[in-house]
Amino acid sequence: MLSALVTGGGSGVGRAVTKHLVQAGWRVAILGRRAEALEATVALAPNRIRAEVCDIVDPDAVAAVRDRLQADWSGLDAVVNAAGTNIPVRSWTQVTPADFREVIEINLLGVFHVTSACLPLMAGREGATVVTIISDAGLLANAKAGASYVASKFGATGLVESLNAELRGQGIRSCGIFPGDIDTDLLNRRPVPPDAAARALMLQPDDVAACVMLAITLPARAVVEKLLVRPR
Repeated sequence: MLSALVTGGGSGVGRAVTKHLVQAGWRVAILGRRAEALEATVALAPNRIRAEVCDIVDPDAVAAVRDRLQADWSGLDAVVNAAGTNIPVRSWTQVTPADFREVIEINLLGVFHVTSACLPLMAGREGATVVTIISDAGLLANAKAGASYVASKFGATGLVESLNAELRGQGIRSCGIFPGDIDTDLLNRRPVPPDAAARALMLQPDDVAACVMLAITLPARAVVEKLLVRPR
């Protein structure tokens, strides 16, 4: 059975990715900080989904999850970095060092902690894939996203490129997905959250999950390095 780890699995894109994986016959370990949110995802398929309460900012906590998965599953075929955050007060003239650091720790260091910890579990697995949900703000900066978010997402883009440059010859491929606006709870952290009419025109979590499935189900000889997807 194919095995995956998904961060941010308690809501939004992470939950949608988990649902798509389970429907395709995978078993999935979901990571997140809120046990109740994770259990709501587990309820979608209790026999296929396991919850791991974990703060991805803490490398020791991530390593502990990795060790449990290694003992129980022996390996991973996919890692999907779907966890992410932003802050309401995000402009250059207002953002505080502490808030800036929070975004970097989750959006960039969290991706590093999870991916680096899980690489040994992916070694020798045909088609092993790391997918990172980034943002179109990781390709071209915009004022709406804020300085910390843009910096974190450009950094995540570099991690994706670095993985392919170094590990593709060892059978591990990396895909960065760069969505435009997605209708998730993260929108509530904007200085002015969009209304229902605006959200209806955005990408939905299932749209991004479909992109993830493309990246991880391609033949092992192929890799989608970057996938930019925006609302039509």
